[in-house]
Amino acid sequence: MPKKRDGGGLSKTQQAAKFLGVSVLAGAVLAGLALPAAGALGLTAKGSVEGFDDIPANLKTPPLSQRTRILDSKGGEIAKVYSRDRTVIGLKDMSPYIQKAIVAIEDARFYQHGAIDLKGILRALNKNAQSGAVSQGASTLTQQYVKNVFIEEAGDNPDKVAQATQQTLGRKVKELKYAIQVEKELGKRKILQNYLNITFFGQQAYGIEAAAQRYFSKHAKDLNLGESALLAGIVQSPSRYDPVNDPQEATRRRNTVLQRMADMKDVTQAEADAAAKKPIKLAVSRPKNGCITATDGAGFFCDYIRTVFLGDKAFGKSRKTRLKLWNQGGMTIRTTLDPQAQKSVQASIKEHVYDDDPVATAATIVEPGTGKILGMGQSRPYGFRENETVINLSVNHDMGGGAGYLPGSTFKPVVAAAALEQGTNPEQEYPSPYRMPYPTPVQTCEGEWQGNGSENVENENKEEVGPYGMKEATAKSVNTYFVQLISDMGVCPAVKMAQKMGIERADGKPLQQVPSMTLGTQEMSPLTMAAGYATFASGGQYCSPVALESITDARGRAMKVPQSSCRTAMSKKTADTINTLLKGVVEDGTGKEAGLQGRDSAGKTGTTDSRYAAWFVGYTPNAAGAVWVGDPQHKRKMFNITIGGVPHDKVYGADTPGPIWRDAMSGALEGRPAPALPTVPIDDPAKDKRQGDEGDKGRGKPKPGRGGHGGHNKPGGGWHIPGFPDILGGGNGGW
Repeated sequence: MPKKRDGGGLSKTQQAAKFLGVSVLAGAVLAGLALPAAGALGLTAKGSVEGFDDIPANLKTPPLSQRTRILDSKGGEIAKVYSRDRTVIGLKDMSPYIQKAIVAIEDARFYQHGAIDLKGILRALNKNAQSGAVSQGASTLTQQYVKNVFIEEAGDNPDKVAQATQQTLGRKVKELKYAIQVEKELGKRKILQNYLNITFFGQQAYGIEAAAQRYFSKHAKDLNLGESALLAGIVQSPSRYDPVNDPQEATRRRNTVLQRMADMKDVTQAEADAAAKKPIKLAVSRPKNGCITATDGAGFFCDYIRTVFLGDKAFGKSRKTRLKLWNQGGMTIRTTLDPQAQKSVQASIKEHVYDDDPVATAATIVEPGTGKILGMGQSRPYGFRENETVINLSVNHDMGGGAGYLPGSTFKPVVAAAALEQGTNPEQEYPSPYRMPYPTPVQTCEGEWQGNGSENVENENKEEVGPYGMKEATAKSVNTYFVQLISDMGVCPAVKMAQKMGIERADGKPLQQVPSMTLGTQEMSPLTMAAGYATFASGGQYCSPVALESITDARGRAMKVPQSSCRTAMSKKTADTINTLLKGVVEDGTGKEAGLQGRDSAGKTGTTDSRYAAWFVGYTPNAAGAVWVGDPQHKRKMFNITIGGVPHDKVYGADTPGPIWRDAMSGALEGRPAPALPTVPIDDPAKDKRQGDEGDKGRGKPKPGRGGHGGHNKPGGGWHIPGFPDILGGGNGGW
């Protein structure tokens, strides 16, 4: 009985097949016997032979698409993503039963013939002639494998899939020629292995390992006789023999396979009969594909990974190339996501904001000095149902986010850093009245900004009246102080400082060069703000956010991943001075509710006019985080609103985003070192003088019209600038 040896020469039958394959019979008879008559197709034998000779000699076998595993920084699995659920394995990892079962039912003479089965063709021809229709095919397992390669190459393109499966003489000729090549180059065992890895078993499972996991929740190597027969039977028609939806039909098909195996002497008749008597017992594992299945609320971060991959030329020169690589999968992607930080972020969000609240929250934590994204979450779950979304509220629009949100007074430290870099003394005083017109003209990078004299800026409370120095003005978030500061300095240094710190608009547009930018009037994302504030924590070094640690391809080879780009945004002295200013915010200013226990922290609150958004952005030496709360649609004002079961007359940066930040950061840093933030001494003569005056005239009570602590312990009203409706804001607790 002639048989081809693995890696050996062709048997007599295979030599005959190859000879016939390049003859008229190959084009007009052998490939057409299982099809309608060649004449009916309008093809001639001569034309078939010429077409055969024109077919390229080598079959291009694309890498099989497989699962890609996305892992956190500790190696824990976040999610599996794939275009086709498949895990490629070797024959040693496949049960001997499935190997025998697939041969018995699909190509019983697999080990006796070459690329084509002459006896099978004659049998099919006779059967079809008797029935008057195409009732039986004659494709060998090798030919089926080749057809599956064509289908795999077609991917998800419906037109290419149709071409790969169409019942035409031309396709059969092409299939035959490549089958001859495959038999010659691979040998029987490799063909069988490839076939069992490529073929479709229904229920989104490609390849025997995925099928074993889908139907029985076990590895392919552990399949028993009955399970193997069931899976082998599915291949002919995955929908008809689906054991999940039609167990009776699947049972009949399984028993057919068992009997065929007994006839082939692969098992004894007694073994086949015993297996046939047993009912099908499935242990179905539902498909878990994509970021929607991610753990610990990391679906948005998972989606961010895909966006990073598709947008970076490190993974291919064109987006089309990168998308093809992503869909082929088989990669293991290790990310920067810290599981402790991620769990803490989600736990804090869940505690403070409900998914069906009228507003949402988003929070992101990054590591100073590296740019690594440690945590990323939001209150609206990843999905398509009510109160769910696939928009990542933490990132810029081009990375899958929305249009961004006005950061309010969290932008003020950027202006302060720019002023310090320009040589401004941190003890600089300004009169800082409750209300004042915008100074004009103000220098920009492109000339001068001219006001029309009608634009006024107000503080949150009427009691906020200077003079103030920078330290107290920052702690109390005094609007008129920072408008005077940026007007004296000019807008351009603030714009350039923002650029150095990676702080940009979420919609990708350039920053508008207007004095009101000091009050946070241009939409930004939590990731942008967290990475920007990390600059202060790292002594003035800005590092662009990164999400990837390493990637290995389907063969286990390391791929190059993009690295964080770090640069000096400001001097260490400036960064240390900002630390001093922002420590005052959490120790004795608007952000006291956000302060951390047992470790140094610094940060800034922010609330916009009409309460469309509220923020807290802060940091320690080893983590920087930003929290936003608001309506993603920019419609719901946060007045008389209940968030996370807590009613609010007005929402402030300190009373909602602040506690979210505090709890998220506390959990993320639990058990981690607690180094001190470097600071510098800053005197505040204006504060000392004012307190002295107040002490002389009322034992600490503020003078009428003057600022004092008594007016800063309760929320005040919002403020508005004519010509800038509902975009500027601030105030105690949120400013």
